[in-house]
Amino acid sequence: MGLAASQSRYLTLTARKSDLEFTGQQINQSRTQLANVVNELFTISANLDPDSSEAIAIQLRINSIQALDQGLELALRRVDTQQQAVQTEIEAVKKVIDKNIDLTFKTFA
Repeated sequence: MGLAASQSRYLTLTARKSDLEFTGQQINQSRTQLANVVNELFTISANLDPDSSEAIAIQLRINSIQALDQGLELALRRVDTQQQAVQTEIEAVKKVIDKNIDLTFKTFA
């Protein structure tokens, strides 16, 4: 791969990595919001009779929110895996760029 192509690939990978970092931040923010909702629901249910229909409805809602959180956690793991793969490829492209630069300067030196 030539220097220009390597540089273009490096810039593309860097942009992809930034996009993945942003996606990870959004997922973490969503998980934090879900945790706050669950906390509020726990506070409300603490004042209710555990066998009441309201307490049972709140517990069902908490369970569904926790299932959503698990889905977000899986999505975050996928994003982290993609981010690691992109980082590995960035390092490989950077080595190619460094080799191209070394060869170019050796030619003109």
